Amino acid sequence: MRTDASGRSIPMAAERDGSVMSFDSAQAALAPGELVHIGSDGLSVAIAPSAGGRVAQIHCDGVEWLVGHDADHRAMIAWGSYPMVPWAGRIRHGKFVFDGDAHALPVNLGAHAIHGVGLAMPWQVDAHGPHEVELSLELPVDTRWPFGGRAHQRFHVSGHVLRMEMSVTAGEHAMPATLGWHPWFHKPDRLDFHPEAIYPRDAEGMATLPTAAPPSGPWDDCFVNVKPVVLHREGQRVRLTSDCHDWVVYDQPTHATCVEPQTAPPDAVNLARARVLAPGETLSAWFVLEWFDS
Repeated sequence: MRTDASGRSIPMAAERDGSVMSFDSAQAALAPGELVHIGSDGLSVAIAPSAGGRVAQIHCDGVEWLVGHDADHRAMIAWGSYPMVPWAGRIRHGKFVFDGDAHALPVNLGAHAIHGVGLAMPWQVDAHGPHEVELSLELPVDTRWPFGGRAHQRFHVSGHVLRMEMSVTAGEHAMPATLGWHPWFHKPDRLDFHPEAIYPRDAEGMATLPTAAPPSGPWDDCFVNVKPVVLHREGQRVRLTSDCHDWVVYDQPTHATCVEPQTAPPDAVNLARARVLAPGETLSAWFVLEWFDS
């Protein structure tokens, strides 16, 4: 075993379909590329369309909030705030059954398929103004994701508020879908998080049902949560709200804490929690970050 860029233990490469395939291709280096910028007085946001349509960095009144791309954090899963689409978190062994057909997605971290395909693909800039950016992505129809579809993101800054919206629309085929965001925040001085329940993890580290009472941290878990989450850092606090009721919190690393709202828990397609989209149907969600002085 060895650890990934976020400190999680993963196995080494293994044989798949008769050829050697690295199980940790989600750790491949991904540079930001050309950035687009939006902002207002005090809050500036840099977005990397070619690096998975992610937020590369956020500065609020001079304070840097995200772990950025650098020599220590080059892996695509280890920096910025990236979209998880068309699934969030892990799919167990990359396998699931949908509409009577068995599917096997490429395993890209440990034994599982993680965080969708959007974080690794270049997104198209559809609109860009001083305070807003819109991006879109045609989802693949291949072994990475057999259903196609189209994803859309909107980022808007007003004052000290960043609002992020994301949607996925099925193409010609029905498909399962989950959306989420994966921000890598610099380690906060304090995290205020009060979930209602936890999806217990099994021996493979996968979320399971039924839910249970949440334990004390540190965590690498998915929770049912409907309350704002607040991070305190360098005299500021950021309040996180979303219409998502499932949140993953990963606060085990010493350098960062991830707080990840998503429309369903990891492995949702196997837990019967993924949204089933008919052809042309859309799933959407929003995530708002609002800064205050502590």
